[in-house]
Amino acid sequence: MRAGAGEDALPGKTRAIVLIALGQVMAMSLWFVSAAILPEIVAESGLGPGAGAALSSAVQAGFVAGALGSAVLGLADRFDPRRLFLVCALVAATANAALIVLPPGGAGQVAMRFLTGVCLVGVYPVGMKIAVGWGTRDRGFLVSLLVGALTVGSAAPHLIAFAGGADWRATVAVTSALAALAGVLMLGVGLGPHHARAGAFDPRVIGLAWSDRRLRLAYAGYLGHMWELYAFWAWIGAAATVSFTIAGDAAAGETARLVAFAAIAVGGLACAPAGRLADRIGKARVAQWAMIGSGAAALATAASFGGPVWLTAAALILWGLAVIPDSAQFSALVADAAPREAAGSLMTFQTALGFGLTILTVQVTPLVAASIGWPATLAALAIGPALGVEAMRRLIVLQRS
Repeated sequence: MRAGAGEDALPGKTRAIVLIALGQVMAMSLWFVSAAILPEIVAESGLGPGAGAALSSAVQAGFVAGALGSAVLGLADRFDPRRLFLVCALVAATANAALIVLPPGGAGQVAMRFLTGVCLVGVYPVGMKIAVGWGTRDRGFLVSLLVGALTVGSAAPHLIAFAGGADWRATVAVTSALAALAGVLMLGVGLGPHHARAGAFDPRVIGLAWSDRRLRLAYAGYLGHMWELYAFWAWIGAAATVSFTIAGDAAAGETARLVAFAAIAVGGLACAPAGRLADRIGKARVAQWAMIGSGAAALATAASFGGPVWLTAAALILWGLAVIPDSAQFSALVADAAPREAAGSLMTFQTALGFGLTILTVQVTPLVAASIGWPATLAALAIGPALGVEAMRRLIVLQRS
């Protein structure tokens, strides 16, 4: 029988997963708003590279702060995750909308991006907590659906900005409305039979991330994955613009936006098939294969940089295809290894560590590129997948023993 076949027939499961996935697409469109509209904000306010990076990395910083607090307090495991999602999505939408009235690139906008990141903790990890409550044998697939939705949502601002042209405020307004609607959708989501709520507040469960070797290796693989992921997503548009300009593309900026959207979105489409495969042959193995592919694509992009537009675009899209399908498997590996009542906190803590790393990579990437050039910078992003591949090799050996 196909993995998870009996669980597929659970009443309300399809409705819940579809609504959560739609909510992820809409709410996570807030994440890369600043990256998508940064050229227009720079043109309007004259921001330098450091300020632009701060505007982009503020979301990561907020997410880490929120995730650490949520993990230690056990919010996803102690409270109704649907209500937590609703409240966080509405507050995030409001904070994002505030960008319209605040001075472009100022401290107020950075603060609102930080608050948006804090609130998105109630969207991404909490959505996974709800999803894993609906299945065990098809867990890799369920989490993959949500990561795919997150990926499409993360790509959405680039497409919205392309459609909106130079009016960056329209992009902000549309993404804010989508996030608010995402919260409302949670009113129609049910909780699955494998959902468990923790009792008393117990921060000691976080210690399992180190003491349990299965969790430790899953965390290590995730950190290798995150080394490249958000640096790639945040700066793919800027890097592509430079490459296409060198190649002589007269509309380099517009071409780069479309390529950035395609590269991020195509990875989302690959998540669900990867999840099905992971439930059949092993989550660690699929994660390992994906990181081999993304590391190779990073090196290919670096090698083709400044060459024919079609060649660099193809390398970037292949990179986007491989860079995200492993993300869901790290979360599913944690959910499999964790006590059921602590899965939400341990997945949230995992994302806190990963996004903490992305604060460094997102902030440093454009500065490193300015110093040593984009090709060498892009090649350096392959270091993370290489380390992640080794972590998964060790986990596969452990699972066999």
